[in-house]
Amino acid sequence: MASTPDPARRSERARLAVLDAALAVCRDNGFAQLTIEAIAERAGVSKKTIYRWWPSKGAVLLDAVADSATTLVTYEDTGDLARDMCAQLNSVVAMLTPQETSPLAAVIAEAQREPALAQALRDQMRPRIEGFEERLRRAQHAGDLPAHADLGVALDLFYGPIYHRLAFHFGMPDEEEIRSRVDHVIAALRAADPAR
Repeated sequence: MASTPDPARRSERARLAVLDAALAVCRDNGFAQLTIEAIAERAGVSKKTIYRWWPSKGAVLLDAVADSATTLVTYEDTGDLARDMCAQLNSVVAMLTPQETSPLAAVIAEAQREPALAQALRDQMRPRIEGFEERLRRAQHAGDLPAHADLGVALDLFYGPIYHRLAFHFGMPDEEEIRSRVDHVIAALRAADPAR
């Protein structure tokens, strides 16, 4: 006897197709050419299906970026803090390159104009910031960073240069530049005196 198709499974297939399509259309044509119509056509679903799950093209792209970031950006602990931070930052740079058609860069830019998307982006970032902080807390426990190191400052120091270069189109740092910045940040965190 044939089983009845599971609509939840069909919906998950459609959701994944939409997310893949949003990334592909953005990478091929840039955010300006990303439309719900283009996503629907590429995914083989109706616009109605997309609007049932997302309020805007920016929201679709944010979910797509969040899904891909789960596999691309990791918070490894190899026991070598500098190496782990370089791996993190290089994976973020890879997601922002090329800047003109990067889905992540597009979401960041669109969030400047769309308050609901900005809030959703912040919500998506919280678990990643927690992953970053957990890696640095392990470095503190291992003695690689002092216990008084301010993890909020560390976040800004590690990631700030990437987003500064993104905002002003200065080009993304290469692996050697990232390693230099990571070494400087770790040295600064180790040297910081909380009594000052």
